[in-house]
Amino acid sequence: MHLTYENTNEEIIAVKRKPRHQPPHLHNAMEIVCVTKGTLELGVGQELYHMETGDIGVVFPDVIHHYQVFSSEVNEAVFINAPQMIFGRFENVLRNNAPQYPVVKSDVIPDEVYRAVESIIDTGQNDIWVVQAYLQIVFHCRRIISHALGISPSKIRVTKPRIGGGFGAKQTSVSEIYPAFVTWKTKKPAMIIFSREESLSASSPRHEMQMHVRLGATKDGIVKGIDLYTLSNTGAYGEHGPTTVGLSGHKSIPLYGKAEAFRFVSDVVYTNVMSAGAYRGYGATQGLFAVESAVNELADKLHMDPFEIRFKNIVKEGDVMPAYYGQVNTSCALDRCLAKVKEMIKWDEKYPMRKISDTKARFVGMGMAMQGSGISGVDVGSATLKLNDEGVYTMNIGAADMGTGCDTILAQIAAEVLECSTDNISVFGADTDISPYDSGSYASSTTYVTGKAVENCALELRSRIEKLGAKLIGCDKSEVTFDGSCVRCEAGEHNGASVSLCDIATASMCGNDIALTVTNTHTSPISPPPFMVGAAEVEVDLVTGESRVVEYDACVDCGTPVNPNLARVQAEGGILQGIGMAMSENITYSDKGKLYENSFLQYKIPSRMDIGHINVEFESSFEDAGPFGAKSIGEVVINTPLPAVTDALSHAAGKRFYELPITPEQIAMARAENN
Repeated sequence: MHLTYENTNEEIIAVKRKPRHQPPHLHNAMEIVCVTKGTLELGVGQELYHMETGDIGVVFPDVIHHYQVFSSEVNEAVFINAPQMIFGRFENVLRNNAPQYPVVKSDVIPDEVYRAVESIIDTGQNDIWVVQAYLQIVFHCRRIISHALGISPSKIRVTKPRIGGGFGAKQTSVSEIYPAFVTWKTKKPAMIIFSREESLSASSPRHEMQMHVRLGATKDGIVKGIDLYTLSNTGAYGEHGPTTVGLSGHKSIPLYGKAEAFRFVSDVVYTNVMSAGAYRGYGATQGLFAVESAVNELADKLHMDPFEIRFKNIVKEGDVMPAYYGQVNTSCALDRCLAKVKEMIKWDEKYPMRKISDTKARFVGMGMAMQGSGISGVDVGSATLKLNDEGVYTMNIGAADMGTGCDTILAQIAAEVLECSTDNISVFGADTDISPYDSGSYASSTTYVTGKAVENCALELRSRIEKLGAKLIGCDKSEVTFDGSCVRCEAGEHNGASVSLCDIATASMCGNDIALTVTNTHTSPISPPPFMVGAAEVEVDLVTGESRVVEYDACVDCGTPVNPNLARVQAEGGILQGIGMAMSENITYSDKGKLYENSFLQYKIPSRMDIGHINVEFESSFEDAGPFGAKSIGEVVINTPLPAVTDALSHAAGKRFYELPITPEQIAMARAENN
């Protein structure tokens, strides 16, 4: 028997159709079937239950069932699939009180039930289009579909399943309108699936940029002036064109706090290639590659250690950063990151190279980076926290977890305030019908912006718990404390009296005027930059030019990391992506703009097995504007491998490389020319 499993956990499906033979299957939704004409056979387990007009069958989630049609007359039935999230913790109650016989006969069903079923099919309820979008921006997706099709947003619901990584590409909502249009016209579910070739040929790559850098420095290595010009290729359309190019300068020049003058000029052009979009690092990656490579070249010309020249020039905590919109550097551990990485990679023993054999040698290079924490004065993060009747919490967020672990991190922030285990907090994310408005997960905003909304939300809910607890005890709110499990009176005539969180939750259900539900929205006027330093050790075959990163050491200042394990995974993934960009990943076009690298046979992404050891440590600063001192980490981690690997390979080849990726052929040819 071939058994199929249908994932309907985040879909609400209600259809009226002619019944048909359907083989055994199961799904994670409750299915209700109402026969409106003729007959139908419902099979559950080993039994077959006959259904006539008016009968209603109920099949619980994960129960194997099938349908058979034996009658030749006109048969019609309504099928409703309700996901588990609809009935949640009441599933056990429903199962325990349900009749053993899965079919309820028409003679015991009130007319109101049939009217409810018909209303789902025939009225406005059926006009709610459920869009399951693999996106970072569910609210923007709803708005775009609404405007494109002329449908009220109240008729559109967008939910986000696990999307398996976003990196900015899923910050764009373009193709979602097409299945929405099909559903709108046909009144049937629709989906769009791209092949690998389509995904690579018609998605949104990183912006191709050409940069010209000039540095002015004293003989002792103090950088006095930086001049950067960036030319950005936005492709055939203009999405993200002006914003991305700006970051190439505003997230690279500010690193050098001793500079007395800077100039940053940029141009964006349209071409006949794929439209470029958001990708991890968002322009800062390209700018940092140029500026950091120039500083490494300056160090060579001055016969200085690359670490030494950075120690002399870095921006410090409290410095004003004119190239970063005039923002004050409110938190910074960049100096400690430099010292840590130099120690981790044993730089003094390895710089600039070590001979391994007659044909192999290992070269080292380094770079530093900064990014941002959301878009200042723009990004909005929100959270809703609720104390349930069972004494546990529900948290609704609009931020999209895309493998970053933000659901866990935001739950940790709430748990820290509420002094409970994260096991006591159920997180529901990215659903336009349930979640409070959130700009979405992009620009490294989630922990810093939405996390602060969660912190403020939890503080307000904690205050309300204390208020209701004090009311139950009969004392003033100023006299009580809350330790996560009970509210206790610490002064006055009721000193020592307490009431448990469970009793407070129960009391909220009767005669209560204190809502134990809080929604908080947060935005930030500043975008505190995280900082990072990275160093690469690259083994090079001196004959063939074949190269491999054998060790990469990095240290990140992301404020105070909320979850160091998740932060470390973020850093490791970003480093791997940066190494791929530096050494193997390349796209080329025909004269007509056709992409040649349309599969993973041509587009070479490194795996974890292609890289040696990646070591990540943290030097914590404390950002007052962030939740518990946290800043961002999502983007900064991709930026240091490009200049670090390039510097190492430039020493190996005996010439400077100014274009990525750097291939073994280029290294071998450069060495041959020098020899």
